[in-house]
Amino acid sequence: MAGHSKFKNIMHRKGAQDKKRAAQFSKLSREITVAAKMGMPDPDMNPRLRAAVNAAKAQSMPKDNIQRAIDKASRGDAENYEEIRYEGYGPGGVALIVEALTDNRNRTATNVRTAFAKNGGNLGASGAVSHGFERLGLIEYPGSVGDADKVFEAALEAGADDVESDDDAHAIWVAVENLHPVARELEKVLGEAEGVKLAWKPNLKTEVSVDDAATLLKLIDVLDDDDDVQTVWGNYEIPDAVMEQLG
Repeated sequence: MAGHSKFKNIMHRKGAQDKKRAAQFSKLSREITVAAKMGMPDPDMNPRLRAAVNAAKAQSMPKDNIQRAIDKASRGDAENYEEIRYEGYGPGGVALIVEALTDNRNRTATNVRTAFAKNGGNLGASGAVSHGFERLGLIEYPGSVGDADKVFEAALEAGADDVESDDDAHAIWVAVENLHPVARELEKVLGEAEGVKLAWKPNLKTEVSVDDAATLLKLIDVLDDDDDVQTVWGNYEIPDAVMEQLG
């Protein structure tokens, strides 16, 4: 169990997402509605819904918005969203996995394909890049909950498989079937997590140059801006020196 590797957030820069709060709330609401529709509308009885609600709380989404999203599913008047995964390559040969919730498969496919094509990427077939990732559970905490040693010890005790920490965040990786049991144990020690979700962890990371990084981050921004796209995962590693050059 590795404990002290420097954590590069593979979900893209948080600051950029913070500027898109309305869009983020919309995506969080969609996930809550889908989770509530697929199982019980009670977060205590529905692990996916609990994770979605916790993620919404971490983004300071108002309680009324969260309850409305749950009620929408309970009333049966929610749109029928389909979960779709797209895979492709970005600038510099970076592998990307795009997860979407959509009520119009053709619209979403066109938008994602266009985003890749216009920003130095190529959309591939299903399975094109996912073989280079592991499907795991991811529990996220802010750096403020404690130092790497404290989080490592808590994660080890809770039954996690791996921890990646830096000054800003802690990423705790677990087997999919252990995600919610481990999250419950961690909550007793570290409090409520910022995120509890299924994730794609790359087996190997690709370091990108300044030019490729600029185009790659633009591609991720475009995908992120699409209402249907929930999450973008990648195997990219952007060195600190490159981020400084990008400003």
